[in-house]
Amino acid sequence: MHNISQLLARKVAEGLGRRAITKCSDWSRRYRVMGSPYPGPWTFDHHPWTREMCDSDAEMNIGQKAAQMGFTEVVLNRTFFNMDIRSLDCLYVLPSQRPDANDFSSARFAPAIEMSRHLKDLFQDVSNVGHKRAGSCNLYIRGSHARSQLKSIPVAMIVIDEKDEMTQENVPLAFERQSGQVTREGWQISTPTHPGFGINADFDKSSQNHFFFKCPCCSHFIELTYPECLVITAENITDATLQDSYLQCPDCKGKLPHEDKKSYLSEAKWVESFAGRDWKGWYIPQLYSPTVQPWKIAESAIKAQSDPFEEQELWNSKIGLPHTVKGAGVTDEEIRSCIGGYRTYTSHHSTRIVTMGIDVGYPELHIEIDEWFLPQQGPVVDVNQLAKCRVLGAFIRSSFQEASTLLEQFRVNFCVVDAQPERRLALSFANEHYGRVRLCSYEQGIGGKAIHLADDEPRVKVDRTSWLDMSLGRFKSGTIKVPADISEEYKRHIKAQVRTYEKDRHGNPTGRYITPAGQDHFGHARNYAEIALPLAASYNQPQNIETSVF
Repeated sequence: MHNISQLLARKVAEGLGRRAITKCSDWSRRYRVMGSPYPGPWTFDHHPWTREMCDSDAEMNIGQKAAQMGFTEVVLNRTFFNMDIRSLDCLYVLPSQRPDANDFSSARFAPAIEMSRHLKDLFQDVSNVGHKRAGSCNLYIRGSHARSQLKSIPVAMIVIDEKDEMTQENVPLAFERQSGQVTREGWQISTPTHPGFGINADFDKSSQNHFFFKCPCCSHFIELTYPECLVITAENITDATLQDSYLQCPDCKGKLPHEDKKSYLSEAKWVESFAGRDWKGWYIPQLYSPTVQPWKIAESAIKAQSDPFEEQELWNSKIGLPHTVKGAGVTDEEIRSCIGGYRTYTSHHSTRIVTMGIDVGYPELHIEIDEWFLPQQGPVVDVNQLAKCRVLGAFIRSSFQEASTLLEQFRVNFCVVDAQPERRLALSFANEHYGRVRLCSYEQGIGGKAIHLADDEPRVKVDRTSWLDMSLGRFKSGTIKVPADISEEYKRHIKAQVRTYEKDRHGNPTGRYITPAGQDHFGHARNYAEIALPLAASYNQPQNIETSVF
């Protein structure tokens, strides 16, 4: 009986304690338990910038961050706090369902619940990877790639984690899940990629908070910035003196010892760049990290001088700022150098291979028609590498019926069409021109420029990045000519896509194309016309293969 009385008293005390908690920071210290590198009850000592973030009352919060700066733990705290204290349903969105959402559920949510007795009591069942319940509250963990994953889930709080890796057009769909909710809270966090894209576009609309502290040397109120605050003590990564690199005050140049961060950051605070904005924005670089030594950032800076991947990694993951590596996109100068001495054709009867690429937008079709100049030699393994391209025209049409007219006017040998979003109409167009048209889907897991043909329908699957490297790379290599009267819209679309460098889930360097601003329809039409060349070459043998007039 005595034990029952003690248990009852403890439960009553815990209930009263919970009702007294109104701030997420207080809830975190009371109920969160952390593992390595700082095991034990939650504390703000090592990541002081997370305290104010935990207590933000903004309806939308934007976190533009360097890697491993505690932002994910902040949104976990907010999620648990909202479910436990405010009884809110929550949606947590990651780039993909598999492996991102599944791995995150197992590696981050499950351990957080397991280490805290309070959370273990709160959640009845955590075995379901994508749906967890705490009393009457629901937590949904979803990927962004499939629109169906984000439908029919009414929630009050939404977290978008690693936004720049997501299917961008599906993000607004996630926030539609808050329609009809009286209480709304949103968090979007990510390491940035390119200026004006993803998280950076949102951060530009926010209060743009930066973390300032008093310099222990000169007492000026300062912020750690790159490269002003990083002193690199070696010129190559093999030099042992590189580990002597250190942080300095941007004003007095006094040394800021890494091991003293806990002390001189203890009174630091967030400062708004734009007061009064509804969206709260939070930015912090890895220079503040208690676990990343200055020499590790210095090492990354040295590698960045000769490696575009390391350059992207430095600015995005270490400094937390958007950055475009030189040569990542097509420039105005490169397009001008590819202007040919001819005007857009209205029709063309060529003995060479002619291909068409169609990007399906709403409500228009963007179309590119190309004539190809092939090498005077026998069979080649990669016809695209040796062929040269002349763009006969870039057109905007409102229907596939008009596209059919162009197909006949230019005697197109082969056409590749965007499989989405008008799959039914595109398939009807392909069937109408059976043997000359295939639908194209960009897929992951396809090596290089391999083209996977479907047996049951006129469809192909390709790797998006490898083919864009080829099709947009022609403007850099000079193996494409465009009409002198090519539209400004075409030029903008070609320039819109830029290559970003990152690591895959295994830690290997990889690349992908994103569109930081504007539209890129003609860029994809160019890509589809490029993909059509090897398909046309396998069905057609052009009579004239001279290259002298290119």
